[in-house]
Amino acid sequence: MVKLVLLRHGQSAWNAQNRFTGWVDVDLAPPGEDEARAAGELIAEEDDLVIDVVHTSLLTRAVRSADIALAAAGRSFVPVRRHWRLNERHYGALQGLDKKETAALHGAEQVKAWRRSYSTRPPEVPRDSEHHPANDPRYRLVPPSALPAGECLEDVVRRLIPYYEDAIAPDLLSGSTVLVVAHGNSLRALEKQLEHLSDEEIIDLEIPTGAPRVYELDESLAVLDAYYLGDPEKVRAAAEAVARQAG
Repeated sequence: MVKLVLLRHGQSAWNAQNRFTGWVDVDLAPPGEDEARAAGELIAEEDDLVIDVVHTSLLTRAVRSADIALAAAGRSFVPVRRHWRLNERHYGALQGLDKKETAALHGAEQVKAWRRSYSTRPPEVPRDSEHHPANDPRYRLVPPSALPAGECLEDVVRRLIPYYEDAIAPDLLSGSTVLVVAHGNSLRALEKQLEHLSDEEIIDLEIPTGAPRVYELDESLAVLDAYYLGDPEKVRAAAEAVARQAG
């Protein structure tokens, strides 16, 4: 049996402001730093959960959450691999907008479809927008045709699963305990794959910030068990807080 731990980054500055963030590189808010630290402490309390390798996105809120969690767990020395395929879903022209104001303007059902449906893509940003990743130097080595101008969850699954198969799965198959620190939608995409969730089931799946989710996997990487670390009531409340963001 091997273990995979998924951790959504702590609350960011734009989470606190209830804005669509996507690929905009927003830092953690102070409560988010506390969440990441608490997550690392929860991991450290598990005697049979010793992190060997970490994978994160290229976005600061995930990178810093991983660093803080590892320090709290006493594992700052383990290798960390970063890749754009673990980035949050690109919210296109919604990036930077207030979620409740957007719901008031376009209707709650439309915003729910943009936020949580499997195949409804938000309006895209133009190629010359500051929010188009082709204009961000951190993606200069990525083929422009691979960079999104706006994504639905289906798009995130399509670009994330090859990274899971090519980078994360080999670490697991080698016997390593793997920590993935990423984002609400990239983790939804990964959980959809791991738990074989339908396109309909994934709509209402909420990923709480700062709550480590442990997967116990067999030799073929099929899920044997999955559970959150920490107080179940706190985890439930954190997930409900995410669900309320769009009103």
